[in-house]
Amino acid sequence: MTTLIESEEHKALRAAVSALGTRYGRDYLTRTLAEGKPLTELWSEAGKLGYLGVNLPEAYGGGGGGINELSIVLEELGAAGSPLLMLVVSPAICGTVIARFGTDAQKRAWLPGLADGTKLMAFGITEPDAGSNSHRITTTARRDGADWLLTGRKVFISGVDMADAVLIVGRAEDARTGRLKPCLFIVPTDAPGFQKRPIDMELKAAEKQFELVLDDVRLPADALVGDEDAGLLQLFAGLNPERVMTAAFAIGMGRYALGRAVEYARDRTVWKTPIGAHQAIAHPLAQAHIDLELARLMMQKAAHLYDAGDDIGAGEAANMAKYAAGEACVRAVDQAVHTLGGNGLTREYGLASLITAARVARIAPVSREMILNYVSHQSLGLPKSY
Repeated sequence: MTTLIESEEHKALRAAVSALGTRYGRDYLTRTLAEGKPLTELWSEAGKLGYLGVNLPEAYGGGGGGINELSIVLEELGAAGSPLLMLVVSPAICGTVIARFGTDAQKRAWLPGLADGTKLMAFGITEPDAGSNSHRITTTARRDGADWLLTGRKVFISGVDMADAVLIVGRAEDARTGRLKPCLFIVPTDAPGFQKRPIDMELKAAEKQFELVLDDVRLPADALVGDEDAGLLQLFAGLNPERVMTAAFAIGMGRYALGRAVEYARDRTVWKTPIGAHQAIAHPLAQAHIDLELARLMMQKAAHLYDAGDDIGAGEAANMAKYAAGEACVRAVDQAVHTLGGNGLTREYGLASLITAARVARIAPVSREMILNYVSHQSLGLPKSY
């Protein structure tokens, strides 16, 4: 993969993270999954080396970079076969929102731990009847004296069993209009009234998915992140990095699958000729490489716009990057498995599990169809269909 448009610092970061990921590799992930454990060793070492918090402010123990740098970390770990899904959630969404909008006390309490990996925060937006539609979220917060009482349900919330808290998207009544508006709350996972239930997933991942039930969870006033009247701005400040990081997750996975397929096509000989010499094998792999490179360029554009403070421009680019990366990943994995034939479905080569995993980038955190809706009416000016 070319890095011609990257700075020397970014190239060095990419090489260093790649070396870390290679030391662990796909075997580490597979073994840890079989044991039913989280990827604690890799997470802890990445935190000690400063990779988990490269996007967070230096004043709070971070690297002082942005989503661009964090996307490099996730992509390279994925390309080595050991992606850390919680990078999308803990430092990218939660860390970014707290760094941009949190109080000084919230920043002191959370950012150092999020940066070095000793603390972990999940993110709760999706609901059974609303998906990620912030306008239909029914989790509500009401005032009770100086406190908040939070009630509602969330589904498909990653890594709650490992998290110290969940950044919950709820809605609170606007005192002026009476309308409900989105607000963000830091909810400790040990709070009374907070319940979690694992969701039985066909997809096997180190990060488990949970349904949350919030039954009048009492929160202090300082659990509210940022301005009560700026909920949507703060929400999308976290969702754009989520899309960029999902693209990085997909690109890394696609690169890993493509690398295994290229290695196999170069070595596997039939009728005295490596199968990679045949265009029917070589051309689809070349196309997968092109698709991944193009997706990466859009991801880099989105990260650059976001880090430069252009939230509107980043919104379009981040959605496009997520779409392109998801499609490129699925095609790369499919072609990799097809290249290996029957071997592509064996545990030995470790590609078959990616068939299911690759679909995540098409579905989460927002479906490709909703991205097409966004682009059609935001970018092209077409009327909404919903």
